[in-house]
Amino acid sequence: MFPDPEMLGVDIVIPDFSYLYENRHKVRAIVLTHAHEDHIGALPFLLRDLNVPVYGTRLTLGLVKEKLKEHELDEKVTFHTVRPRDTVEIGCFRVEFIRVTHSIVDGVGLGITTPVGRVVHTGDFKIDPTPVDNEVMDLRTFSEYGDKGTLVFLSDSTNALQGGYTFSERRCGGGSRRSSRRRRAGSSWPPSPPTSIASSRSSTWPCCTAAR
Repeated sequence: MFPDPEMLGVDIVIPDFSYLYENRHKVRAIVLTHAHEDHIGALPFLLRDLNVPVYGTRLTLGLVKEKLKEHELDEKVTFHTVRPRDTVEIGCFRVEFIRVTHSIVDGVGLGITTPVGRVVHTGDFKIDPTPVDNEVMDLRTFSEYGDKGTLVFLSDSTNALQGGYTFSERRCGGGSRRSSRRRRAGSSWPPSPPTSIASSRSSTWPCCTAAR
């Protein structure tokens, strides 16, 4: 996660991986939902001691590979690129990848069928009816898991407990393009900071990022 203000001199905070190391014989793979830094940033520290394959969408794995190059791990890890609606068998688990919208594209949730029941993990998401890549959230598949019966539902959405709504990522991009045109035209109108991605420091680990 990103450090809190009182963590002076700390650049990043990584999880305690001791449980995974102690149970490495049970770990079959790492499955990623999206490519935000606070969700993939600790991978180099985990993968240098835990050699398991990594599953993710094309954009997510592309950013992960660049990060692993910094640690000379990109050639040592096996990657499996998946698309929404793909289903893979990992040990005794069957994992279905479900399209979600978020402030970064190519995000997925997970429908996991286990020997004792189904688990649905949404990953980070925001329900965006007009995403920049025109790939809307697959609410129908999430609903089908409810119809089939789900043992556990794990959901992660920044500020979900606050009232109101967050505007579409398409609106973020439109605002940036308008401000760019104004600057090129010689306007004295001041440039605005990027609004597409802003880190949320109010969440507990794993924290997530969302447009404000």
